[in-house]
Parts: sequence; structure tokens; C-alpha cells
Amino acid sequence: MADNIARVFADAIATDPTRPLLTWYDDASGDRTELSGATLANWVSKTANLLVDEVGLGPGDPAGALLPPHWQTAAVLLGCWSAKLNVLDKPGDVDVLFAAADRADEAQSWPTGDRYALGLLPLAAPLRQTPAGFVDYVVEVRRHGDHFTPQPGPGPADERLLAHAQTRAAELGITRGARILVNATAYPDPVDWLLAPLTQAASVVLCANLDPTRLPTRLTTEQVTHPLP
Repeated sequence: MADNIARVFADAIATDPTRPLLTWYDDASGDRTELSGATLANWVSKTANLLVDEVGLGPGDPAGALLPPHWQTAAVLLGCWSAKLNVLDKPGDVDVLFAAADRADEAQSWPTGDRYALGLLPLAAPLRQTPAGFVDYVVEVRRHGDHFTPQPGPGPADERLLAHAQTRAAELGITRGARILVNATAYPDPVDWLLAPLTQAASVVLCANLDPTRLPTRLTTEQVTHPLP
């Protein structure tokens, strides 16, 4: 196992970057978004370049994430980890904050300079109205390059997170190369729905507002080998 998250992500998509890696469903909105490893890698690189080139951050700098399970959350977190930032999930003094637009009010407890709002809308559409004090993540991130070369070695929390992810993969029964379905409500921790699968090069069908009546068909159409409903 590699000693850093960026390497684990790269290894997970290396064999076939074109295969679906993360498929997102929201049964409330009807949204379905499928990302190959290559497509997610582009978003991750753009995010890392935004952090390094625009915000001016470097290894060890703190970042905050007020985000639910979502494919854009995966891009943000992997981008932060690729830039070797220390990602906090509890209020604290951070250099950059990524927040879901409907949680912008919570940002007051996160002292920071740069704030990016995510609408988490279908087709990565921009926000109709950006919360005061924020800029729109999907608008800003698209201006940045598709390639990013992470510095070698682990970020400040990589070894701890990867060890936890491997433990959770074993506990959840995620095997190498599996295709898993994850109920986002039941498993909101990104270690469970993102990092644990990556340590096993598994692909994920991540479902928000999961409609139980759609589950049998989805398991078949998405060729799920291991459901976590």
C-alpha cells in the first residue's frame, strides 16, 4: 500500500482510467452522474491547482470541508489531499473552506480567508446565487489545469487515514476490484464511501436519498457486487 492518498488514487485508476469509478445518484432529484477514473482525476487536478496556484497553499496548510457525500466532494477532498493539505471536518482556523451552499451559515464558525461554495447541482451547473463571502467552486475550478503532480510522500494525515480506510474496507467487506453500492445517508464518512474503496481499487455507486424500491434494479443495472444499503 502506498504511503499517501494521491498515490492510492493514482494506483486505483491506473489499470483502466476509462472504467466508471464513481457513479452518483440522487433519487430525490433524479440526478445520475458517472465519472471514470480519468474524469475524476481531471477534477482532482483542477482542484489541487486551484489550491496551490490561486489560493497559494502548500503541504500542511489547513483546509475545511462542510460537504455531504457527493462526487464533487470526492474531487475537493482528493484535490486537498493531493496538495498535501490537512483537511479538517470540525470548526477551526483554516486557510480555505469548501462548503455546500445550503450550509454557508455554518461557515461563520470557520475563520478563513478563501471560501468556495458548492451547489452540488446536476451537470455541475453553477449556482444561481452565490452565498455572500463565497465564490462558486465549479466556476473557479474549471479555469485551472487538468494535470497536477503531487509532491512525494504523505500529507499530514495520510498514513492515519489510509490505515483507517484499510480497516474499514475489511470491516465492510470491500474486496479488491469490487463494485459497491453505498447509501450516502448510512455511510456519510468519506473514509467509508471514498477512501476505503480506493484502497481496494473498487468502484462506487453512491446514492443519496436512496429509494428502496429502486434498489433491486439498480444493483443489476450497475452490476453491483457488494451493496452497502
